[in-house]
Amino acid sequence: MALVTLEASRSPPLIEMALEANCHVLAEKPSCVRIADFRALARLADMKHRHLMLALANRLLPTMQLAREMITRGDFGTLYGCELHIVADQTRLKNPSYHQSWYADRERAGGGHLMWLGIHWVDLVMYLTGQSIVEVCGFTGIVGGQPLKIEDSAAMAVRFENEMFGTVTSGYYLDKGYHSHIKIWGADGWVQLDPHGGEALQWYRGGRPDARVEQYEGPAVAGNYTPLVQAAIRASLDRLMPPISTAESLRVLETIFACYRAAQGRRVERVSG
Repeated sequence: MALVTLEASRSPPLIEMALEANCHVLAEKPSCVRIADFRALARLADMKHRHLMLALANRLLPTMQLAREMITRGDFGTLYGCELHIVADQTRLKNPSYHQSWYADRERAGGGHLMWLGIHWVDLVMYLTGQSIVEVCGFTGIVGGQPLKIEDSAAMAVRFENEMFGTVTSGYYLDKGYHSHIKIWGADGWVQLDPHGGEALQWYRGGRPDARVEQYEGPAVAGNYTPLVQAAIRASLDRLMPPISTAESLRVLETIFACYRAAQGRRVERVSG
């Protein structure tokens, strides 16, 4: 196993080399600045029967696993809609050295807050519901006034393949810390995740006399990448399924880049793939 760190714009050739050498790849998002480059890598991974996995570690949190289990089981009935936000602090944006770094340049980083943090929540809602986003519209831009070549704010409206609707807010707005939230409504109840404050997981299953708001009582596990790396290694040894598939990795990047196209053209954009 080898660990290589590169900016996003320089990642595709190295990932291609690894896949050509029949290696599985766990890659930090976005691993590209053009979606066409990642599509080509996904095709190569499929042809080589290798895993190409984006590092989206929140999937493995116990709260996410439980929420996904309940949704998959149909506890909340037909899914109607969802609301997501992930908001971080502005500290890095005010640092002159950050202004000059590759992270603050779309041509080198691929995108800003939506690509680096919002992508986690976009992936999670598709993972939790088992539904892909098929259409997006939205806005991206700089609301904080800093000299950046990436967005510090994004707002999306999305439509899923099952006709469910959703909204996403992604931005650097706070003086410190995080605000994050995922809520999914169905015909028979709802489920809500607040990983960075409040109750980690709450849900309500209606339609019965004893219906009430319930909450997760398991151990509080902070999100970190160790379980993801362990799961990726086991998948590479054919001991279990990958924590995120090549197709899922491509799908979430397709969705983020579709939002960028929609924002640039001020139109609804269909997600490719």
